[in-house]
Amino acid sequence: MLPSLYSGISGLKANQQKLNVVANNIANSTTTGFKTQSMNFEDTLSQNLSDPSAPVDGGLGGINPKQSGLGVKISGINTDFSEGSPQTTNRKLDFMIDKSGSYFVVSLDGTEDYYTRDGAFVLDADGNLLTQDGYHVMGYNQDTVGNNEKPATELSIKQYYSGDYTGANTGDENDKVTSYSIGADGIITVKTKGEKSWKAGRIALASFTNEGGLLKQGNNLYSDSTNSGNPIYGTAGTSAYGKIISGSLEMSNVDLAQQFTDMIVASRAFEANGKIITTDDEILQDLVNLKR
Repeated sequence: MLPSLYSGISGLKANQQKLNVVANNIANSTTTGFKTQSMNFEDTLSQNLSDPSAPVDGGLGGINPKQSGLGVKISGINTDFSEGSPQTTNRKLDFMIDKSGSYFVVSLDGTEDYYTRDGAFVLDADGNLLTQDGYHVMGYNQDTVGNNEKPATELSIKQYYSGDYTGANTGDENDKVTSYSIGADGIITVKTKGEKSWKAGRIALASFTNEGGLLKQGNNLYSDSTNSGNPIYGTAGTSAYGKIISGSLEMSNVDLAQQFTDMIVASRAFEANGKIITTDDEILQDLVNLKR
């Protein structure tokens, strides 16, 4: 079998995967908090046609090796975690973090944490603060900077408050919440009909020593892995985690011009590798005809 046939097949497979990555980037160009990906290639094994030799005194000079490559493979798929552009929505429950590398902490059942840059939150009938897919936004019950403590509180904004973090229906109309706000430090403040202000909780954030090791889980969520390092928990309002901006969302960091360029390059490479396979097929057919 012709080695070039295997090289052409490997080129088809590699460039098909590149087209998949580019297509996914373009499809998510308007996805909140999406991070663009790129693909790198490397050559596979090489066939030695002749070995190198050292120069000989008074004789032949050195001879370089003669090697023929045997195709291409994917060396890595990298994610660009740089911050996307802000989009103002003026919606009270839309948030973005003004520092790359920090993530909101969310959980489905309070046991396993996930991490997201998508701050488009909602409230349910019980006042729970949730992602669009129903994951609880996690935080703290105290005015704290986190101190790398795993957040254990499912944040909520109840209809009644009679003290800090004590949302319960007391039956007193003066305790009924009339408004709420979430500051740049992530502290949720509610105001009651009796003109009192109470703290309802504080949003937790997380960072990682190696963002590239995070695993995508769909729904704009990431999970930690053995190569991302354990999450380092904290809160907004500090230089390490940045500030929370209310009424804005972080858009994707996809550069459409770059993606269309990559798509053209990958498409042409795919066609070229397909031509190699077609040519090899014609050569093999000629060899079969010669045998006849």
